[in-house]
Amino acid sequence: MRRLDVRIETWPVAGAFTIARGAKTQVDVVCVEIADGPHVGRGEGTAIYYHGESAESVAEQARAMARAVASGIDRHALLTAMPRGAARNAIDAALWDLEAKASGVRAWASAGLPAIAPVQSAFTISVADPATMEADARVAAPTYPLLKLKLAGEGDLDRVAAVRRGAPDARLIVDANESWTGRDVADEAARLLPFGVELIEQPVAAGQDHLLDGVISPIPLCADESCQDRADLARCRGRYAAINIKLDKAGGLTEALALAAEGKAAGLEIMVGCMLSTSLGIAPATIVAQDARWVDIDGPLLLARDRVPGVAFANGIASPPDPALWG
Repeated sequence: MRRLDVRIETWPVAGAFTIARGAKTQVDVVCVEIADGPHVGRGEGTAIYYHGESAESVAEQARAMARAVASGIDRHALLTAMPRGAARNAIDAALWDLEAKASGVRAWASAGLPAIAPVQSAFTISVADPATMEADARVAAPTYPLLKLKLAGEGDLDRVAAVRRGAPDARLIVDANESWTGRDVADEAARLLPFGVELIEQPVAAGQDHLLDGVISPIPLCADESCQDRADLARCRGRYAAINIKLDKAGGLTEALALAAEGKAAGLEIMVGCMLSTSLGIAPATIVAQDARWVDIDGPLLLARDRVPGVAFANGIASPPDPALWG
């Protein structure tokens, strides 16, 4: 019989991570271990706070699966046994890891990939006053050629202009975090076009995606909060050019791979992102990121410390995870 262990860990953020909805100085992650005797599979999930999840509720939801795990539930049955979210993600990741350890077949091979390669990740610049964001960009640019800017609505043009001054050669993507609700999205995007912005994430509030009907944006729009799993694809078509896939939103790598495949079939570009997490949380994301146009899995880089071993980053390029970490 398999044994399930669930615990909450607290990891400090390097300084503060600030977006339009607030700031964090630490992140609580839910760690899951599934043991079959000689092998232990591990996974990690971060609560989706804007869905009302907390580390405690995620841990409780995961512990409720102890009997199903002991009975041998597999990843595919998990999709219907649990709702999407961080708890299912953590268990799904642990099952992938356990399968890899028990079989000797790496998780990326089980996912059908012929090989796995390093991926270029963005580095996130927290929302702040323009001068602070310019200084942060100037520090990050020599190491990270792709920067992701958090925006807040009012004053965003000044923020983007400041970051461009600080990082004249960097590629830029921006995340409005729903803060452009009620604004002229096409006009806001047009103002950012001279700064070379490649992508705009979640301009309007999730659930108000109809505000994008008829909007012709000169910069591609990407659904983040508006696209959790495959059930959300229908409302994204015709409104967004891309979707941001996060394992915690989708409820695990199993659903994320299916979402990526269906999203691409629907003509949507793929971005792979993450919540604040350690390397254990982003390790499975390196698999779905293999065929993504944009990757933003810098969660561990925003922490004061990470797991050892962790996913290795060099100039923003994330290496495939060491099997001692995951998969």
